[in-house]
Amino acid sequence: MESRLRLGAVFHISRSSGNLILDSSGEARIGETVQDAKGKKIGIVFDVFGPTASPFIAIKPSIETPERLLGKALYVRNRRRKGT
Repeated sequence: MESRLRLGAVFHISRSSGNLILDSSGEARIGETVQDAKGKKIGIVFDVFGPTASPFIAIKPSIETPERLLGKALYVRNRRRKGT
């Protein structure tokens, strides 16, 4: 099974952009593919913003009903370190 990193839980959907907003519990990189708990592609990291100690992550969803993800955790693939 593929290893994943938890990004955080969806707490808001932006009215203006439709992006999912997460409280960050992991490091995100813009452009990374985001998955749900089952490994289904949800969208991509669109932006990382807010305080550096506890940033927020904006996810541009690629699914039809992003509101079903409110309160759910989202993930990215575990990044391998160079040399491992």
